[in-house]
Amino acid sequence: MSFQQAKKDTLARPDKSYIGGVDIKIKPLCDKLNSLENYYTTSSCSGRVLIMIQKKQKDRELFLWISHSEISLNELKEEIYKITKKRKHKKLIVKFKLDPCIIHVACKTLEDADKLLKKAQLAGWKKNGIITLGKKIIVELNSTERLEFPLIHNHKLLVGEDLLKLIVEESNRKLNDSWLKIGKLTKSLR
Repeated sequence: MSFQQAKKDTLARPDKSYIGGVDIKIKPLCDKLNSLENYYTTSSCSGRVLIMIQKKQKDRELFLWISHSEISLNELKEEIYKITKKRKHKKLIVKFKLDPCIIHVACKTLEDADKLLKKAQLAGWKKNGIITLGKKIIVELNSTERLEFPLIHNHKLLVGEDLLKLIVEESNRKLNDSWLKIGKLTKSLR
């Protein structure tokens, strides 16, 4: 199958993400890449804050709360309250996590992949590479803004109010840092 046909087929498929579409903060970058002849996006996330059950296997049921936007202290406390009142999570560790922006891009040639990797690096994206070299050349662009730690165990919150305030501030700062990188990369593409 030609690159252009694979691009057309991929972009015509229904979105399989948890949110059911491209989140708004990364949409301009996806649209720009998809408008270029030698690239198309296969998955993306602008960054997210989540509360999840700590387990080894990835499963949708692990996610107790997800936000793709800035959070407030009241919002976080409300979600924590809901989780600590549920009996089904009693013996599990529930963790707080902030994931940075990530995007997967199919590239027509290795030269195209190299160009994209260089532009991403100049825009501040630090964890990037070619992850597939078979029938498709897929580049993964991954930022580095992360937070992850245990939050609740046996229905008890493991951190105090001061740390929750700091968590909210740091999460919002890191999300904004990710979004700035998305904007820089979008502007650098021609």
